Amino acid sequence: MTIDFDRIPESIIPNFKGGEKALRARIFDDGTNKILKGLLVPGASIGPHTHETNCETILILKGHGSIIYDGETAGIHEGDVHYCPKGHTHSLVNDSDSDLEFIGVVPERC
Repeated sequence: MTIDFDRIPESIIPNFKGGEKALRARIFDDGTNKILKGLLVPGASIGPHTHETNCETILILKGHGSIIYDGETAGIHEGDVHYCPKGHTHSLVNDSDSDLEFIGVVPERC
């Protein structure tokens, strides 16, 4: 199966998970997995949230920013992959001066 994100309508989600500005996302959801192509403009973020029943993998496609994982901040760049296991907390922040594009994969259960 191929997911063509260009055929999926873009959602603009203000203050996603309590973050700053808005998340622009095209989201595929088959009830088992959510796979999204997201964009955070400079200064935008996905707020801190805990994966209680699932996990998440994020691949940075373009740009750079910061991941806050269990309270620790680290830089993340194009080509990097961040993994947040079940039971852990993370946030994605675009603290750069250019757009941050990424793919996020969230299975229903991990």
